[in-house]
Amino acid sequence: MERSGIRNWLKVRMITGFFVTVPAVATAWILWIFWSRIDDIFGPMYERAFGRPVPGLGFLTAVTVIFLMGALARNVVGRRVLAWGDLILERLPVFGRLYPSVKMLVDAFSPERRSGFKAVVLVQHPREGGWAFGFVTSEVVVESPTGKQEMNTVFVPTNNLYLGDVILVPRADVLHTGLSVEEGIRVILSAGTVTPSRLPRF
Repeated sequence: MERSGIRNWLKVRMITGFFVTVPAVATAWILWIFWSRIDDIFGPMYERAFGRPVPGLGFLTAVTVIFLMGALARNVVGRRVLAWGDLILERLPVFGRLYPSVKMLVDAFSPERRSGFKAVVLVQHPREGGWAFGFVTSEVVVESPTGKQEMNTVFVPTNNLYLGDVILVPRADVLHTGLSVEEGIRVILSAGTVTPSRLPRF
C-alpha cells in the first residue's frame, strides 16, 4: 500500500473513531457531572447520619425523589398537590417570573404532554424561499379589517431545540411533512442529518 493510501486509511478510521467515541464519552461525562453534583448536595447529610461518606447514595436519593414525583403526578390527588405547589412557586418574587416559562418549555417536550406539539411542518422562515422545520403549537383565527384569516402558531427552533421563534403563519402556507413529533425532534437535534430524502412523507 502506498504512503498516501496508508495515510487515507488511517485518516478515515480516526475520523470514524472520533465520531463513535465522542458521543459515548460526552454522555458518560454528563452523567458523571450529574452524579457528582447530586452527591455534593446530599452527601454531607448522609455523612453526618452515618459518620462516614457513602458515595452514590445522594444520586440514588435524587433518582428516588424523581420517581416518587412521577408517581405522585400520575394520580388525581398528586396532580392537585403539584398544582397547588405550582401556584406557590409562581407567587415567589423573581422566581415566579421565570418558573412558568421554564415549566412550559419543559412540558412542551414531555412525553406526558405530546399535545404541546401538534405537527411537524415546513414554513418559509426567516425569509421567503428559505424553508425551516417547525412545530405547530396552536391554531388561531386572526380578525383584521379585511376579514378573518386562519393561522397556525409555529415554533421554529433556532438554537438546537430549546430556543426559537414563535411565528404566525397562514394555514395555507404551512407545509405538513408527515413526520411524527419524535422524528421532527431527531431531525433538529441531528442538525438535519437524519432528514428523510423526500418530504412531505405520508
